[in-house]
Amino acid sequence: MTNVPTSKPHLFGLIAGLFLAAGLCFAAVTFTRTWVHLKESQIIQVTGSARKNIRSDLVVWNAVLRVEAKSLPEAYTKLNGDSDKLRAFLTARGQTKYDFSPVVVRDVARRKKEDDDADAVQERSGYQLFLPVQVESPDVEGLPKLAADALSLMAQDVVVQTAEIKFIYTKAGQAKLEMMAEATEDARKRAEVIARQGGRQVRELRSAKVGVVQINPMHSTGTSWEGNNDQSTADKTMTATISAEFSLR
Repeated sequence: MTNVPTSKPHLFGLIAGLFLAAGLCFAAVTFTRTWVHLKESQIIQVTGSARKNIRSDLVVWNAVLRVEAKSLPEAYTKLNGDSDKLRAFLTARGQTKYDFSPVVVRDVARRKKEDDDADAVQERSGYQLFLPVQVESPDVEGLPKLAADALSLMAQDVVVQTAEIKFIYTKAGQAKLEMMAEATEDARKRAEVIARQGGRQVRELRSAKVGVVQINPMHSTGTSWEGNNDQSTADKTMTATISAEFSLR
């Protein structure tokens, strides 16, 4: 009796059926494991955040009083006179908190070329003296204007150059503590929303990891690993984050 060969389409269909059955079994097992994991999970991890707009309460104006003369005695004499005028300028405008740093002396040189010598040489022509001054004030708007008004001293032959103006928020430490509490509360609210969707309830806080606090110019979202601490603008935004882990029931 002649054997009838099995048709290839029938064989392929059988193999496909086996693969389909195996896939369904795998999906069922995976779903079951996932359901059991969700059912047995006792914790939930979320990230909370807090934002606060702040205004600087301290301004620091760093400037330099500069004089130049042909000799050191002349330069020091002029520096003493100019510093007295600067003190009078600050006092007249109600500024009493200022400090002068040690004087920096630099040679002033010019290139000199002799008629019978093709090479030019450096020759001292005088001295420059720099007197750094730092002024602090809680007047966030007034001190920057005062720095601009210092240009009026040029009419008295007094040169004051602004190096930088820093806007500082001195209560940042306390604000960070308050924002940590707000970020933790925000994390709990987020955890409760997620837990309710799964028919669970949030219990107590198990652990928390504080993120880096960022202090940026208003409306800026810049970040850094060390934490930004903007001092270029009077109005700023503080942002704090916290990663929290809560237990479930």
